[in-house]
Amino acid sequence: MRVLKNLFDRNKQWAEKVKKSDPDFFVNLSKQQNPAYLWIGCSDSRVPANEIVDMMPGEIFVHRNIANLVIHTDLNCLSVLQYAVEVLQVKHIIVCGHYGCGGIRAAMQNKEYGLIDNWLRNIKDLYRQHQAKIDALEDQKEKINLLCELNVIEQVANICHTTIVQRAWKGGQELDVHGWIYSIEDGILKDLNVCITNIDEISQIHRIK
Repeated sequence: MRVLKNLFDRNKQWAEKVKKSDPDFFVNLSKQQNPAYLWIGCSDSRVPANEIVDMMPGEIFVHRNIANLVIHTDLNCLSVLQYAVEVLQVKHIIVCGHYGCGGIRAAMQNKEYGLIDNWLRNIKDLYRQHQAKIDALEDQKEKINLLCELNVIEQVANICHTTIVQRAWKGGQELDVHGWIYSIEDGILKDLNVCITNIDEISQIHRIK
């Protein structure tokens, strides 16, 4: 049997360390999950949701994909969103991108990557909408990072346009949608100052009556 023994060893060490600091941690954790946050982030291995906000398992419900996209035909993401909002009753949805995102960088190029080209098309469309602003920058790194920020803002809007979130707001559920971005270079989160808390804050055309 081919087993990644080193990972199992590290798992045991981690579990023992947690139980040493809190003997009842796993017993209590197994009874239920009651997170206040849904985190929609990038699949990048350098951006682990729980660790960068210093939270333990059970405190954040997480969905991750390449470039932290919320696409209205993605049943995986929408199912996570519905479960988080309607069953877990989370109070905050956080879209967290990161600077230097490889998905963003790839979308700004004219290369063929294969299947992922269909996914990156969503970012290319966003780039086209903001191309004049982005191309006005001289530094390529700054261009990529600006699109990383614009992408987060767009995904916040996409979340708010779903029937799932709007139905929650109509029902009086407390639910805030935030846009953040993370710097891998220094480990610091940045609030992009986009936070939507009710249906009146989204565009008229996207409001569902």
